Order: sequence, then structure tokens, then C-alpha cells
Amino acid sequence: MKEFAHGIGYIGVDDLDLDLFESQYILPEGISYNSYIILDTQVAVMDTVDARKTAEWLEKLEEALGGRKPDYLVMHHVEPDHSGSICAFLEKYPDTTLVATAMGLKFLGQFNPGKAFPHTLAVKDGETLEVGEHHTLQFITAPMVHWPEVMMSLELHNEVLFSADAFGKFGALSKTAFWAEDDDDWACEARRYYFNIVGKYGPQVAKVLAAMLKLPPQLIVAPLHGPILRGYMKELLLYSKWSSYGVETPGVFIAYASIHGNTAAVALELAEILKAKGCPKVALSDLTRDDQAEAVEDAFRYGKMVLAAASYDAGLFTPAYNFLHTLQMKAYQNRKVALIENGTWAPSAGRVMKEMLSAMKDVEVVGPMVTIKSRMADADRPALEALADAILNA
Repeated sequence: MKEFAHGIGYIGVDDLDLDLFESQYILPEGISYNSYIILDTQVAVMDTVDARKTAEWLEKLEEALGGRKPDYLVMHHVEPDHSGSICAFLEKYPDTTLVATAMGLKFLGQFNPGKAFPHTLAVKDGETLEVGEHHTLQFITAPMVHWPEVMMSLELHNEVLFSADAFGKFGALSKTAFWAEDDDDWACEARRYYFNIVGKYGPQVAKVLAAMLKLPPQLIVAPLHGPILRGYMKELLLYSKWSSYGVETPGVFIAYASIHGNTAAVALELAEILKAKGCPKVALSDLTRDDQAEAVEDAFRYGKMVLAAASYDAGLFTPAYNFLHTLQMKAYQNRKVALIENGTWAPSAGRVMKEMLSAMKDVEVVGPMVTIKSRMADADRPALEALADAILNA
């Protein structure tokens, strides 16, 4: 056990073998399943871990308990990467009271049909639970951050917030750092995590952040994935920007989907034009090969985006279609977008891109759409110059 506050320790585990988080997000540095323990005259365990790591986690828990029995198991979030070891835990410690929201307990039953949970305590927003003489938990419901049953809990005496999936990030702690302040890459993987996992629910996140602003600035934030935050104001400001769909970094993001490389060449040429015109930052993503989650991250990070895509089957090339569909699912909004389409005989990509963007909130298509016929010609360069001006001046 690694103690990081008085009587509060970390008993989570790393997973370096999982290839895809939620079966879709790559994990180049693995993932951590965070679990914590409060040791007082009573004992509370804060969340379990994915079933992949049950045995390792139970061993760490037993060592931390030192022969004691837990009084409470607090479940902040029922998603299986956090609740996957609850049944194994209760087989070993059957007298433990399981603490969660009423909806969380309902969902837990759905994930474990036929399983009885005889000792439960359904808590509501603002209620408290004393864990011995020196630790008191106050529960904060956080619906849709990012499931409806989610809650957080604030340990009042030590000012530790157990924040569920909020403030989490990809990466095993053995590959990053235990404290966020020692993790040079925290924002990058936290941003990819946020926009792909939680990003759709910005208003709900903002509501929780407003409550957090009333908490002490020296607060310790203990998420369910990734490093622990200490003096969390920098990260809170980033989360405030993300949850309000504000622009984090000035610049232009170019996302392109090319079949034979010709649309890619146009995108790369536009990037050079933008740089020559003084664009502070130009980021590019090949939607056919690069990690789509990274592309989603950059689409939200920058205030302006250029989509360049080939026409395909009288519609839009599949990688670009999937990307736009994902942006729509994640509530992409409040952005300026310019378009480049490519087609040999009947260009159709631009039409589909416009239709998909029109369904998104406060997304404005700027500038004249550039249409390339098969391969960029010298005659196309003035149109690219005009498009660059339009996106920079938008």
C-alpha cells in the first residue's frame, strides 16, 4: 500500500497487456485500475478493479488490511473495469456493506444476474458516512460523468476527492507517474481520455466542476485511472475549458482521408500554406492510419479544422465518415470548419461532409469548398490559398 494522505492508501493495479480500452482506444502505455483504502477504527475500500486483475488486487488488499476486515466497499462507478472484482471481494469479505447510489446498485445487479448483495447502503447527494474516528466521506452525485449512476466522495478531514472517472487518463502508473505533477505528458493522454470517454457530457462535467471550485485548492484528487492530482487547479482549469467546448490551443487541425495519396498531398500542401501565412500551429491526422481517438482529441483541442476527403460510392470515404460520425456522437461544437473534396467524375464528399456538420451545434463551414479532380494541379493552388485565408480569418 502506498499511503498518500493520513490513513488513505493506494492499492490499485496496472494492466500492461490490454490492447484496447473499451475495445476501441489503443493503450501504448497500458492503463491503471485505481483502488484505494481508508484505514481508521473502521475500514473502507474505495472501488475494485477489472476482473483481469482480481487476483493481484486481492493480494494487495489483503496485505494492506493486515488481518483486518473491511467494513465498507464504496462503488463510485459500476463500469466493469471498476466493479469487476466486487463479487470476488464479497466472497472473501461477505459481511462488508456495499455503498453506492441506488442506480449503481441496480446496474450492479444487471451485470451480475442472479447474484445477491445482502449488505448494501444506497446513498444520496450530500449524505455522509463516518469511517471510524478520523475519516468522513461526503457523497457527491455526478450523473453522466460519464454514466448516470456515477458518484464521487470527498473525505472531509484529509481533503481527498475520490473523483471516479473524472480527471482520469490513459497510461499505467508504472509507465507514467504516481503524482500528476511528475507526469510530463498528463495533459496529452488526459485530453484523449476526456474527449473520447466523457466529452459528450460537457454540461454535466461543468456542473460538477462548479461544485469543485468551492473545494480547497490544496485538494488531493484520486481518480479511477491515472495519476493522483495534488494542488489540482491547473488540471481543473483544463477540464473547465474542455467541458465548455472552448478552444485550448490556437491553430488549425487538418484531418484527411485519402485513398491513393492524392487527397493527402492536398492536405500537406495546405498545411505548408497555412504555416507560411503565420498560422501558430498546424496539426495533421491521416484518418486512414492514425489513431482516431487522437484525431477526436485534436478536433476539440483546436478551434478550426479542415476536412479533406475523397469521394467514395457516391458518398464520403469511410474513414472520414466514421470520424465525423464519432465527432457527432461526442457533441463536437462551437468550431469553424473548412472543406476539401476529391473526386474523379462526380465529387460527392463535400456534400456529405456538409450534411453531417450541419447536424452539429454551432459548427460553421467557412470559405469556398475546394474541389480537386483526381490530383491537385497548379490551377488548384489559388483555391487552396483562398481557403487558407478563409480559415485563418474566420
